[in-house]
Amino acid sequence: MKRSIVHINEETCNGCGLCVPNCIEGALQVVEGKARIVKDTYCDGLGACLGHCPQGAITIIEREAEAFNHEEVQAYINKQVLSSSSAQKIQWPIKIDLVSPTAAFFENANILLVADCAPVVLKNFQNTAAGKQVLIGCPKFNDAKAYAAKFSEILKLHNIVSIMVVYMEVPCCSGLKWVAQKALEETGKKILVKEFEVKIGGETVEHR
Repeated sequence: MKRSIVHINEETCNGCGLCVPNCIEGALQVVEGKARIVKDTYCDGLGACLGHCPQGAITIIEREAEAFNHEEVQAYINKQVLSSSSAQKIQWPIKIDLVSPTAAFFENANILLVADCAPVVLKNFQNTAAGKQVLIGCPKFNDAKAYAAKFSEILKLHNIVSIMVVYMEVPCCSGLKWVAQKALEETGKKILVKEFEVKIGGETVEHR
Protein backbone atom coordinates (compact mmCIF):
# COMPACT_ATOMS: atom_id res chain seq x y z
CA MET A 1 0.00 0.00 0.00
CA LYS A 2 1.08 3.60 -0.59
CA ARG A 3 1.05 5.76 2.53
CA SER A 4 2.76 8.58 4.42
CA ILE A 5 5.98 7.53 6.14
CA VAL A 6 9.13 9.11 7.53
CA HIS A 7 12.05 9.61 5.16
CA ILE A 8 15.62 10.32 6.33
CA ASN A 9 18.12 12.04 4.06
CA GLU A 10 21.31 10.12 4.84
CA GLU A 11 23.54 12.80 3.31
CA THR A 12 22.12 15.41 5.71
CA CYS A 13 21.76 13.20 8.81
CA ASN A 14 24.76 13.49 11.17
CA GLY A 15 23.76 10.60 13.44
CA CYS A 16 23.19 12.77 16.54
CA GLY A 17 20.25 10.55 17.56
CA LEU A 18 18.03 13.35 18.88
CA CYS A 19 15.14 12.03 16.78
CA VAL A 20 15.27 8.55 18.30
CA PRO A 21 13.75 9.19 21.76
CA ASN A 22 11.10 11.45 20.22
CA CYS A 23 9.60 8.60 18.23
CA ILE A 24 7.31 7.01 20.79
CA GLU A 25 6.79 3.99 18.52
CA GLY A 26 10.53 3.24 18.56
CA ALA A 27 10.67 3.24 14.75
CA LEU A 28 14.02 5.07 14.59
CA GLN A 29 17.50 3.91 15.52
CA VAL A 30 21.01 5.12 14.72
CA VAL A 31 22.70 2.44 12.62
CA GLU A 32 26.27 2.87 11.34
CA GLY A 33 26.19 6.57 12.15
CA LYS A 34 22.86 7.37 10.47
CA ALA A 35 19.26 7.45 11.71
CA ARG A 36 17.16 4.80 10.02
CA ILE A 37 13.66 3.31 10.23
CA VAL A 38 13.84 -0.02 12.06
CA LYS A 39 10.78 -1.36 10.29
CA ASP A 40 8.04 0.28 8.20
CA THR A 41 5.28 -1.23 10.35
CA TYR A 42 6.63 0.70 13.38
CA CYS A 43 6.26 4.13 11.72
CA ASP A 44 2.80 5.72 11.85
CA GLY A 45 3.82 8.49 9.43
CA LEU A 46 2.59 11.31 11.68
CA GLY A 47 6.06 12.85 11.97
CA ALA A 48 6.43 13.53 15.70
CA CYS A 49 10.21 13.27 15.15
CA LEU A 50 10.41 16.05 12.53
CA GLY A 51 11.00 19.00 14.86
CA HIS A 52 13.79 17.25 16.76
CA CYS A 53 16.30 16.96 13.91
CA PRO A 54 18.78 19.89 14.02
CA GLN A 55 19.88 19.08 10.47
CA GLY A 56 16.39 19.02 8.94
CA ALA A 57 17.11 15.55 7.57
CA ILE A 58 13.64 14.12 8.33
CA THR A 59 10.61 14.60 6.09
CA ILE A 60 7.33 12.83 5.41
CA ILE A 61 6.92 11.26 1.99
CA GLU A 62 4.41 9.04 0.19
CA ARG A 63 5.76 5.62 -0.79
CA GLU A 64 4.93 1.94 -0.85
CA ALA A 65 5.12 0.60 2.71
CA GLU A 66 3.47 -1.96 4.94
CA ALA A 67 0.66 -0.62 7.12
CA PHE A 68 1.43 0.69 10.61
CA ASN A 69 0.90 -2.11 13.15
CA HIS A 70 0.20 -1.01 16.73
CA GLU A 71 0.47 -4.56 18.14
CA GLU A 72 3.91 -5.04 16.59
CA VAL A 73 5.03 -1.69 17.98
CA GLN A 74 3.89 -2.53 21.50
CA ALA A 75 5.69 -5.88 21.46
CA TYR A 76 8.85 -4.22 20.14
CA ILE A 77 8.79 -1.46 22.80
CA ASN A 78 8.25 -3.98 25.60
CA LYS A 79 11.26 -5.96 24.37
CA GLN A 80 13.41 -2.80 24.17
CA VAL A 81 12.49 -1.74 27.71
CA LEU A 82 13.47 -5.14 29.13
CA SER A 83 16.70 -5.19 27.15
CA SER A 84 17.80 -1.66 28.09
CA SER A 85 17.02 -2.08 31.78
CA SER A 86 19.14 -5.22 32.02
CA ALA A 87 22.05 -3.70 30.05
CA GLN A 88 22.11 -0.27 31.68
CA LYS A 89 25.49 0.63 33.14
CA ILE A 90 25.31 2.30 36.53
CA GLN A 91 27.72 5.23 36.83
CA TRP A 92 28.83 7.31 39.79
CA PRO A 93 30.51 9.76 40.08
CA ILE A 94 30.24 11.80 36.88
CA LYS A 95 32.67 14.67 37.56
CA ILE A 96 35.99 14.33 35.76
CA ASP A 97 37.84 15.29 38.96
CA LEU A 98 36.23 12.48 40.95
CA VAL A 99 35.81 9.59 38.53
CA SER A 100 38.27 6.68 38.62
CA PRO A 101 39.93 5.75 35.29
CA THR A 102 39.67 2.09 36.29
CA ALA A 103 35.86 2.18 36.67
CA ALA A 104 34.29 -0.85 34.99
CA PHE A 105 31.48 1.19 33.43
CA PHE A 106 33.95 2.67 30.91
CA GLU A 107 34.52 -0.65 29.16
CA ASN A 108 32.92 -0.64 25.69
CA ALA A 109 31.41 2.75 26.52
CA ASN A 110 30.15 5.64 24.46
CA ILE A 111 31.48 8.64 26.38
CA LEU A 112 29.78 12.01 26.69
CA LEU A 113 32.36 14.65 27.65
CA VAL A 114 30.20 17.64 28.60
CA ALA A 115 30.64 21.12 30.05
CA ASP A 116 28.90 21.47 33.42
CA CYS A 117 26.78 24.42 32.21
CA ALA A 118 25.41 22.55 29.20
CA PRO A 119 22.87 20.26 30.93
CA VAL A 120 21.06 23.33 32.29
CA VAL A 121 20.80 24.97 28.86
CA LEU A 122 20.66 22.04 26.47
CA LYS A 123 17.22 21.00 25.32
CA ASN A 124 16.52 17.30 26.03
CA PHE A 125 19.85 16.67 27.77
CA GLN A 126 18.63 13.32 29.07
CA ASN A 127 18.09 12.20 25.49
CA THR A 128 21.61 13.29 24.56
CA ALA A 129 23.09 11.39 27.52
CA ALA A 130 21.05 8.22 26.95
CA GLY A 131 23.28 5.18 26.45
CA LYS A 132 26.46 7.10 27.29
CA GLN A 133 28.85 7.30 30.22
CA VAL A 134 28.99 10.95 31.30
CA LEU A 135 32.09 12.93 32.19
CA ILE A 136 31.26 16.47 33.28
CA GLY A 137 33.62 19.36 34.00
CA CYS A 138 34.60 22.99 33.49
CA PRO A 139 37.92 23.72 31.71
CA LYS A 140 37.87 27.34 32.91
CA PHE A 141 37.77 26.74 36.66
CA ASN A 142 39.57 23.38 36.66
CA ASP A 143 42.88 22.17 35.23
CA ALA A 144 42.36 21.14 31.59
CA LYS A 145 45.76 19.40 31.61
CA ALA A 146 44.64 17.25 34.54
CA TYR A 147 41.42 16.48 32.66
CA ALA A 148 43.41 15.39 29.60
CA ALA A 149 45.72 13.21 31.72
CA LYS A 150 42.78 11.42 33.34
CA PHE A 151 40.95 11.04 30.05
CA SER A 152 44.10 9.55 28.53
CA GLU A 153 44.16 6.97 31.31
CA ILE A 154 40.54 6.07 30.61
CA LEU A 155 41.32 5.59 26.91
CA LYS A 156 44.40 3.49 27.70
CA LEU A 157 42.59 1.19 30.11
CA HIS A 158 39.35 0.62 28.19
CA ASN A 159 37.88 -0.04 24.80
CA ILE A 160 35.96 3.17 24.05
CA VAL A 161 33.42 3.00 21.23
CA SER A 162 32.82 6.72 20.65
CA ILE A 163 33.27 10.16 22.19
CA MET A 164 30.77 13.02 22.09
CA VAL A 165 32.04 16.42 23.25
CA VAL A 166 29.36 18.96 24.20
CA TYR A 167 30.42 22.47 25.19
CA MET A 168 28.93 25.96 25.49
CA GLU A 169 29.54 28.64 22.85
CA VAL A 170 31.84 30.69 25.13
CA PRO A 171 35.56 30.46 24.15
CA CYS A 172 36.85 28.97 27.43
CA CYS A 173 34.43 26.05 27.17
CA SER A 174 36.01 24.78 23.95
CA GLY A 175 38.87 23.59 26.17
CA LEU A 176 36.93 20.31 26.40
CA LYS A 177 37.66 19.76 22.69
CA TRP A 178 41.35 20.11 23.49
CA VAL A 179 41.01 17.58 26.32
CA ALA A 180 39.61 14.95 23.93
CA GLN A 181 42.13 15.73 21.19
CA LYS A 182 45.09 15.66 23.60
CA ALA A 183 44.03 12.32 25.06
CA LEU A 184 43.65 10.80 21.59
CA GLU A 185 47.09 12.10 20.58
CA GLU A 186 48.73 10.68 23.68
CA THR A 187 47.13 7.25 23.34
CA GLY A 188 47.27 7.04 19.56
CA LYS A 189 43.76 5.61 19.49
CA LYS A 190 41.38 6.10 16.58
CA ILE A 191 37.94 6.72 18.07
CA LEU A 192 34.89 8.35 16.50
CA VAL A 193 34.52 11.86 17.95
CA LYS A 194 31.53 14.19 17.50
CA GLU A 195 31.62 17.79 18.73
CA PHE A 196 28.52 19.86 19.52
CA GLU A 197 28.43 23.53 20.52
CA VAL A 198 25.45 24.53 22.64
CA LYS A 199 24.04 28.01 22.02
CA ILE A 200 22.65 30.12 24.86
CA GLY A 201 19.11 29.37 23.65
CA GLY A 202 19.70 25.62 23.91
CA GLU A 203 20.19 24.84 20.22
CA THR A 204 23.16 22.72 19.15
CA VAL A 205 25.56 23.10 16.23
CA GLU A 206 27.80 20.23 15.18
CA HIS A 207 31.43 21.03 14.36
CA ARG A 208 33.49 18.68 12.23
